[in-house]
Amino acid sequence: MEFWLEIGLFASKTIILIFFILIILSLIGSLIHKVKQLVEQHDGQLIIKSLNARFHKRKNQLREKILDKKAFKSICQLENKQNKQKKKNNEPEKSLYVINFNGDTKASKGHCLSQEISAILAVATSKDEVLVNIESPGGYVHSYGFVTAQLERIVQHAIRLVVSIDKVAASGGYVMACVADHIIAAPLAIVGSIGVVAQMPNINRLLKKNEIDIEMHTAGEYKRTLTLVGENTEKGRAKFKEDLEKTHELIKKHVKKHRNHLNIEEVATGEIWYGQRAIECQLVDQLETSEEYIWQAIQNNTNVYQVELKLPKKNLINRLSNSVESAISSLLSKAWNRLTTSRQLL
Repeated sequence: MEFWLEIGLFASKTIILIFFILIILSLIGSLIHKVKQLVEQHDGQLIIKSLNARFHKRKNQLREKILDKKAFKSICQLENKQNKQKKKNNEPEKSLYVINFNGDTKASKGHCLSQEISAILAVATSKDEVLVNIESPGGYVHSYGFVTAQLERIVQHAIRLVVSIDKVAASGGYVMACVADHIIAAPLAIVGSIGVVAQMPNINRLLKKNEIDIEMHTAGEYKRTLTLVGENTEKGRAKFKEDLEKTHELIKKHVKKHRNHLNIEEVATGEIWYGQRAIECQLVDQLETSEEYIWQAIQNNTNVYQVELKLPKKNLINRLSNSVESAISSLLSKAWNRLTTSRQLL
């Protein structure tokens, strides 16, 4: 009898051990799945929309509303026949890839822009085009230098680049735009502002008034030219202005390189121009909106695709992270409860 009791006890312990191992494996599998989801979301998702499909859908919605059923059916059959004939004739298809860039002072969407362009360059050919719709008042020089370099990649791959300015592409926004082979703008879009500005408050006198001492130590004569809290000098101010002038000259050379027909001294004064005046100054090539350009491309049987990299919101990442922690906690709790129950049964 004692022998069979020991066998039963051993079997029970073995079952508990196997059960516990299965719980651990389940925990690991769940964790791996959650981590994969988190990584995929954090890396973003590339969204590709066929603007041809969008256009034809809306066109047919309107037709269906204003035409009788017979006329609507007849038009649809005719278009389907034409599309089949086109495929039968193996007519070469051209693609237009559309990117929308909304820029803040830090050009925060630069990471997305670089990946969107990389995706397009992986499939585009020399017969295709890229349309970048820029809306930006400009920002930090280094940030807009980065996004400008991304647009230059398109030109370097011998793919025609068109930039559209529907509302505003000024300062850093125009530095981006001038890279294009062709620039279009709405009649009252803001263009230009080719200049450099920098400002800094100084509270040194306020600190002195309140008997607050500030010490600043630097290695390098011009490590700090103007400061927020220290006492600024004429020498520092002169160097600060010199650096601004050097940056301005660098930007002027960049614009002149890509728009060599410009009178750069006339347009690089920091002024802005509206669309019509911008054509006269040769800052843009044509008065047209991005929607009109896309519509014309569709009419010419061009395949038009909008490409957008969507990144998850930070709170979404936090929720996913919390869900991983909750899953681990839940599985451990269940494993402990089951193990405790099993022991009580022995």
